[in-house]
Amino acid sequence: MSTFYELTPKDAKGNDYPFADLKGKVVVIINVASKCGFTSQYKELEELNKKYEGKNVQILGFPCNQFGGQEPGTADEIASFCSLNYGVTFPVLSKIEVNGSNEDPVYKFLKSQKSGLLGMNRIKWNFEKFLIDQNGKVVERFSSLTKPSSIAPKIDALLK
Repeated sequence: MSTFYELTPKDAKGNDYPFADLKGKVVVIINVASKCGFTSQYKELEELNKKYEGKNVQILGFPCNQFGGQEPGTADEIASFCSLNYGVTFPVLSKIEVNGSNEDPVYKFLKSQKSGLLGMNRIKWNFEKFLIDQNGKVVERFSSLTKPSSIAPKIDALLK
């Protein structure tokens, strides 16, 4: 893939979710898990989602079970967990792999645009975050330790 907007991952129901529909929006992409020490970040992610409701911002979660088996559920179980425990209303797409030979093209693209700590081209753990501008450029990558709320000023700057 040469551009962000050419990517078409699957949603939780297995339908295409074309990133071409995100043109003009600031996008935050996170690899998520329901049984992780960082799972409580769902709360702040949903707060960001509410803060930017009606603005050109889209938050997207990609469940991943590659780190300690912390996302073992089915798509329905994951959706139920997110809704019941954190009131999540942003899209949580299909479960994917973010590293290795079966890595999803979305993560292959994201990692090719922004390497991680010490130049690593791997996702280190659940809840790493990527910030994409309105033109589909990956502008920043954040570790699992980065609180979602701390990304808000960077989103605000992109919206100006």
